[in-house]
Amino acid sequence: MTRIPEDDRDIMEKALYLPMLLIILNRDLSVVENSPFKLKRPYLDLIEETMKDVQGELSEVKQYMKKNNLQVIETKRDDAFTMYMFIYKGYEENHNYFNPRIRNKVQELMETYLLKKHLSR
Repeated sequence: MTRIPEDDRDIMEKALYLPMLLIILNRDLSVVENSPFKLKRPYLDLIEETMKDVQGELSEVKQYMKKNNLQVIETKRDDAFTMYMFIYKGYEENHNYFNPRIRNKVQELMETYLLKKHLSR
């Protein structure tokens, strides 16, 4: 049983997922820049604006975590699982994440951010 309230755990998980999402978006930006698309600018703009939104949210997450004495540290990784230590106000908890679950969650976040950008235009 976890001692971490659900809201704080959600924020701590965002501290895992958002940096991964930024890495993927950055790679995608490079792919689009080097692709043979005729009109690259719309794709580049979409990715860059999405990255700005993700960076803004990640900044808020980091500020909240610092203010509330929360930390997330990757402790172990193998082909199937990644283990993180969540430090919540002095308490330590280990959380094991199935790597495909991490990938699916990052993909879900990416779709949410891109769709939000698309619909706001």
